[in-house]
Amino acid sequence: MKLAVVGGGSTYTPELIDGFARLRDVLPLEELVLIDPAADRLDLVGGLARRIFAKQGHPGKISWTADLDAGVDGTDAVLLQLRVGGQAARRQDETWPLECGCVGQETTGAGGLAKALRTVPLVLDIADRVRRRNPDAWIVDFTNPVGIVTRALLTAGHKAVGLCNVAIGFQRKFANLLGVTPEEVFLEHVGLNHLTWERAVRLGGPDGEDVLPRLIAEHGDAIADDLRMPRSLVERLGVVPSYYLRYFYQHDAVVRELRTKPSRASEVAGMEKKLLEMYGDPALDEKPELLSKRGGAFYSEAAVALTSSLLRERGRDEAGEVQVVNTFNNGTLPFLPDDAVIEVPATVDGGGAKPLPVRPLEPLYSGLIANITAYEQLALEAALKGGRDRVFEALLAHPLIGQIDYAEKLTDDLIAHNREHLKWA
Repeated sequence: MKLAVVGGGSTYTPELIDGFARLRDVLPLEELVLIDPAADRLDLVGGLARRIFAKQGHPGKISWTADLDAGVDGTDAVLLQLRVGGQAARRQDETWPLECGCVGQETTGAGGLAKALRTVPLVLDIADRVRRRNPDAWIVDFTNPVGIVTRALLTAGHKAVGLCNVAIGFQRKFANLLGVTPEEVFLEHVGLNHLTWERAVRLGGPDGEDVLPRLIAEHGDAIADDLRMPRSLVERLGVVPSYYLRYFYQHDAVVRELRTKPSRASEVAGMEKKLLEMYGDPALDEKPELLSKRGGAFYSEAAVALTSSLLRERGRDEAGEVQVVNTFNNGTLPFLPDDAVIEVPATVDGGGAKPLPVRPLEPLYSGLIANITAYEQLALEAALKGGRDRVFEALLAHPLIGQIDYAEKLTDDLIAHNREHLKWA
């Protein structure tokens, strides 16, 4: 089995490598290729990756290259974890929207749209090149904004599934609070990427006992602290929202907070500098503790599980394996178009991902999901076709913006800050 990681020079990569090494019985990897145009970073990350495999006794071969076509040749699956423009572009996404009093964040609002416009064309080019060389290869997308990028891939006919670590993070946290194994915890996780709610936490599977009320009653403070939202909100809703919902439920408070501290991109850039220095130490043969503060917790476990399921023979397990993924709606949420991309539990096997049925959603959640889905459709059209008017319409449709004056200014700012990445600008 051969895998390729596009964006392999990321400081995230040792987390992924550690998972491949530990979980080699789940994903029997024979060859791994790290692909990245940043040769200096790639050498550091690749060297550490080989040392991690060697320490843990993994027999797989690791190589790295800046040549995408050569790197993906013969692969069974390709993982995408790239960031167009690097942390410098992210820093802009997190700052210029604040001038309008709008949240500055890399996956939602105006900053999220900017990232989508930079990212979608490049990802589609990569996917086309993968398909020309390996028409049967799967693409696992971890590149943000995952929902929009995955919708672009699926709409273009690629064999793709989107992946996020939010659900697996909740699963691990809840399992720890309950004193059970993660495999015993099934989440009724529903929504769009970075716009989800845990509506039930069931023990033993989809039909198991719902222990979410007990979790909230006994561990409400800990859960609310992780979300950085009031416990009273969690108790009132009776669900656990993703921490990304804070940008919606407490927008103005978040804007005031972001204006008084360094951007997350600045913090991450500092971490990355230290991490790359560590990766260059020939004595280092495991992922450093600092990496846990970089983000992406449990990404490797989720990636291994999803890739393993996708590379199984179709029909080997009639029920497939249940995992939370981003895939086409196809009637799962009846108030959304079939080609919307949703984030829900799905059975996954060699034939792809098929969402499990979802209980009817309350208007409090379905309304926001429908609104953001409409925005994502407009965002994808802007990314594919370009044009100032399309950018404006996407911003006007976003519930965190939604005013003419804001949308006009943010459109001009977005284009000005991203001109080098927008062929049409």
